[in-house]
Amino acid sequence: MSATESRKLIEEIFAGLEKGDGGPFVRSLAEDFSWTIIGSTPWSGTYSGKKEVRRRLLDQLFAQFAGQYVNRLVGMIAEGDRVAVECRGHVTTKEGKTYANTYCWVCRIENGKLKEILEYMDTAHLGEALQPPQIAA
Repeated sequence: MSATESRKLIEEIFAGLEKGDGGPFVRSLAEDFSWTIIGSTPWSGTYSGKKEVRRRLLDQLFAQFAGQYVNRLVGMIAEGDRVAVECRGHVTTKEGKTYANTYCWVCRIENGKLKEILEYMDTAHLGEALQPPQIAA
C-alpha cells in the first residue's frame, strides 16, 4: 500500500473512534491481525488473530468502561505500509476512575487492512485505572 492509502485508512478509523464508534476500527482488522502492548503489565503481550484480539483484549477492556470510549488522533507519519500514530483515549470506568491515556501506535497495513499494531502507552496509568484482564494475556 502507498503511504497515502495507509494514511486514509487510519483517518477513517479515527473518524469513528473520535465519536466513540469502534466499528470502522474493528472492520479494518485483518483476520490474522496482531496487537502487541509493550511493558510488563497484566495487559502486556501479543494478542494474535482478530477473534483473540476481540475476546482477550477489546471485550476485556470495554467490560470495564462505564461510558463511551473515545480516541482522538493527534498526528501521524505514514511511509508505505507503516503508520506511526499519536492518539489520546478517554473513558470513565465502572469504578468511577478516569482512564485517559496517550498512545503511540506503530501500525502495519496490508491489503487495505490493519495487520499489526505495536502499542506504547503510559503503562503505570493503565495499571492504576483498570483491573487486570479476566483472561490472561
